[in-house]
Amino acid sequence: MKTILYPSESRGHANHGWLNTYHSFSFANYFHPDRINFGALRVLNDDSIAGGKGFGSHPHSNMEIITIPLSGSIQHQDSMGHTEVIKPGEVQVMSAGKGIVHSEFNADEANELKLFQI
Repeated sequence: MKTILYPSESRGHANHGWLNTYHSFSFANYFHPDRINFGALRVLNDDSIAGGKGFGSHPHSNMEIITIPLSGSIQHQDSMGHTEVIKPGEVQVMSAGKGIVHSEFNADEANELKLFQI
């Protein structure tokens, strides 16, 4: 298997105040023609989310989303009626299949949440 090294300082970056994010592949406003994907992998985001902030309800389909909290807790809610708080040491795998609407928020008002999303 061929090894490809992408130094961390070469990642895409955006700071929205409540969200400080680094993108390994083209995502949102970051576009790099050589980093569209790696096989089926489309996203490897390194996110820091301010206390009590997050992503409001939004749709996904035909994908798997893996969320790995590194510090803090993330609250997930979705259109299938699931509500869960995911903490460090836990991993959430969400299958979007034909379609799902979900939201994700930092479950702690006072502390920053750090996570990887794949």
